[in-house]
Amino acid sequence: MNATNGPRPPDLHVGGATIWKGLIDAHAQAAIVARLRDIVAAAPLFSPETRWGKPMSVRMTSAGRYGWYSDRAGYRYIDHHPSGAAWPPIPDEVLEVWRTVAPDARAPDCCLVNFYSGTARMGLHQDRDEADFSQPVVSISLGDDGLFRIGGTERGGKTQSVWLASGDVLALGGEARLAYHGIDRIRQGSSGLLREGGRINLTLRVVD
Repeated sequence: MNATNGPRPPDLHVGGATIWKGLIDAHAQAAIVARLRDIVAAAPLFSPETRWGKPMSVRMTSAGRYGWYSDRAGYRYIDHHPSGAAWPPIPDEVLEVWRTVAPDARAPDCCLVNFYSGTARMGLHQDRDEADFSQPVVSISLGDDGLFRIGGTERGGKTQSVWLASGDVLALGGEARLAYHGIDRIRQGSSGLLREGGRINLTLRVVD
């Protein structure tokens, strides 16, 4: 991937989501994972609670000015890790992906790091805790394949699904910015990128 060449045309449009298959090559994937290990060392993965007090199956952390957080008080962004430590900066390699697929957007101030292992999943939800819905959400897949599902902007109704592989990049913008979406399951062992297995999803957002 070379951001100076500009974004190539997307490969797929699924339910309003724009998808670039294999946009990040193997070398760049490994470089991003190395940077993520530094982030996790400074801001360890944790399992947020839902509003109903149940731990989420996905473990997560964040980088940037803000990180996403959830407990019985609700879903929100906070400016520090639950330990009290500052969130690490978003790696340049990740920002390059944002600039490649969203060149006209403002710089992201949150990179949510979700780690899926075993039977971890993410139920259908909207990304609506941000202030400016004109800015896209960009998602980077690393490691094992994940079955991504997307619906419309109202809960219920028809959904579509597509497998996302390591190096794929997805963007939600325009009318699809508030589409319900989630990850139904991962295909364990489908990638050798992560030595412990599993899937990492990086989600870049403009929060303010």
